[in-house]
Amino acid sequence: MAKFKKIRGSITTPLGFRAAARFCDVKTLGTGKGSNKGQKRDLALIVSDVPAKAAGMFTTNQICAAPVKLCVAHLRNNTARAVVINSGNANACTGPQGLADALEMAALTGQALGLKTTDVLVGSTGRIGVPLPMPNIRKGITAVAGQLQPTQAGAAQAAEAILTSDTQSKQIAVEFRLGGKTVRLGGIAKGAGMIQPGMSPTGARPASTPQGLHATMLAYLTTDANVNAANLKKCLREAVAQSFNCITVDGDMSTNDTVLLLANGLAGNGKLGAADLKTFQATLNHVCLALARMIVRDGEGISRVITVRVTGVNTAPLLECIAQDITPVISPTAMGEDGQVYNCNADVAAGQAAVALRPKRLVYMSDVPGLLQNPDDPASVISHLPVAEVEALKAGGVISKGMIPKVDSAVTAVAAGVEKVFFIDGRLSHSLLLEIFTDAGVGTEIVGR
Repeated sequence: MAKFKKIRGSITTPLGFRAAARFCDVKTLGTGKGSNKGQKRDLALIVSDVPAKAAGMFTTNQICAAPVKLCVAHLRNNTARAVVINSGNANACTGPQGLADALEMAALTGQALGLKTTDVLVGSTGRIGVPLPMPNIRKGITAVAGQLQPTQAGAAQAAEAILTSDTQSKQIAVEFRLGGKTVRLGGIAKGAGMIQPGMSPTGARPASTPQGLHATMLAYLTTDANVNAANLKKCLREAVAQSFNCITVDGDMSTNDTVLLLANGLAGNGKLGAADLKTFQATLNHVCLALARMIVRDGEGISRVITVRVTGVNTAPLLECIAQDITPVISPTAMGEDGQVYNCNADVAAGQAAVALRPKRLVYMSDVPGLLQNPDDPASVISHLPVAEVEALKAGGVISKGMIPKVDSAVTAVAAGVEKVFFIDGRLSHSLLLEIFTDAGVGTEIVGR
């Protein structure tokens, strides 16, 4: 288990990071939820004093906001120096003008700081379908660039500025050791409604449409650790998969969900060996999970926070049914404190049942042909998938949204000794027989190697 201690502060706690924020009236006062907080800061700037390695995770919503598209493009060089974020307007569903506005935000920030436009990443959250008030944004960027400070006050300003319908800021900082050096990792986040993230490194996405309130989850992480780009991306992907991608408040995925991580190396640690990389991963996991829990606790209209952990499966009723040639039908549900019955993920339940029973094969039957290389092409079925290739498909957005828990459960089952896991289309006559007993098959099989 990684050894770290929680310390005061957040994104300016690591060496070489500054932050500031100000009120720009991005969302005109009195025009709806989030604008009823008076002159709350609504434009934030986070800057590294030196070039930093950078990694990101982005919404897989089919409707993807302009700032997300810009970040994906700018992160192709795996570096960044600054992040500029506005609240009150998501710059989503704004067409070519939205892309131009996001690019102008990056360019103006770069000019104010003496950086290239591609060194700047952009974030937005708020109302959808409304153009950004660029005159306000332009004045705000020029002003806030002159207010940057490496203090907890600067970080707190930024943490406040990114909020929309949230009721409180979300900040964390930890300190730990890597390569004999003291290293710090800090983060801020926002989110209260429209929370069911499903992020990937490229934003590759399945077909889905945004619904519900105009809100989003955003998280910005900084560290003075020296971590190469490949490891930084891998660690962030793993941390997000275990935290932000596991939470839900209202079942709605935003157009703007973003997590960014900047590592500037000023802690002075050397190249990370296996042990240090494991420590960094565990610490990043902790920070992301802590911020994710803050988002859930601040969820709009919530009265309960529920954490689901599968600790075991009672196999006796299943074995008894099998012995009597009875096919058991299981409806995975749980009862809340309010007495209501809630649905649980059936894919996870099936995977855990397979882990407990150790069958040779596990079959998932649904209304899709299998795991698709292209979600829009039913003919692009991946017929054979070794578990070693799963993470690459996640990173590329091929495995995304609802397919993630299904595939993760399959991987868990294979790791526990199940020889093969099948995804087949239950609408197809004799699909089970065709998949198992023919060479061509009709769906996807997941195997250990």
